[in-house]
Amino acid sequence: MRKKWRLLAAALTVATAFACVAVEPRMEQSSTHQSTFTTRTLVKGSAGTDVRELQGRLKLLGYYKGAIDGSFGWGTYWAVRNFQYKFGMKVDGKVGAKTRTKLVAATKKYNPYAGGGGTAAKQPAAHSTPTASYSGRNVSANDMKLISNAVYGESRGEPYVGQVAIAAVILNRLENPNFPHTVPSIIFQPGAFTAVADGQIWLSPNENAKKAVNDALRGWDPSSGAIYYFNPATATSKWIWSRPQIKRIGAHIFCR
Repeated sequence: MRKKWRLLAAALTVATAFACVAVEPRMEQSSTHQSTFTTRTLVKGSAGTDVRELQGRLKLLGYYKGAIDGSFGWGTYWAVRNFQYKFGMKVDGKVGAKTRTKLVAATKKYNPYAGGGGTAAKQPAAHSTPTASYSGRNVSANDMKLISNAVYGESRGEPYVGQVAIAAVILNRLENPNFPHTVPSIIFQPGAFTAVADGQIWLSPNENAKKAVNDALRGWDPSSGAIYYFNPATATSKWIWSRPQIKRIGAHIFCR
């Protein structure tokens, strides 16, 4: 009997250890949000943040001209159909797994100088059209646009120096081996940016956001080398508070 209890206790110890590993907090910026582009099938009449992301991706590619309002109406329906037709898919106006996967892939390959309208699938990968150089790396026009979108979505209400700092954090991640090695992969990493989770990544950036990206690319880093930042008033992740803090700019605390 004692032997059985000892075996049971050992099994519980192992199970507890695995449970602790499973809940180890992942390296994230300020939130535990996952991508809003959920796995449910989106159809005419659907509504929510996942529809906002759908509309944003379609708009970026040139298929959707309406407002990004989270409501799957006729404009969204026909945009989906046109996208499906262009990519040789079943044309039904529904966004299931196949359409979603193709749309995400097309968005990542999108080149803003190719004319949009579904030409993304024929475009090369993110770094293939260099327009700037950062730490010896070519940064494409698409990369710059994505960073501008992220800066605008994350910090348009912040002082200009804070917007440059956000752009610098993205570029710092590009040079850090603990993060993905391309700008789209960094920005769309699940849970990394609140603007992706709430759909604000798809808002059109203003000139300030674009200028902030250019200043960061020229080497200005107000964050002093930060790879994380968070808003202490809204952050839901306890893990982010454990990061060594560098400074505060506006509403954001910047960390290593």
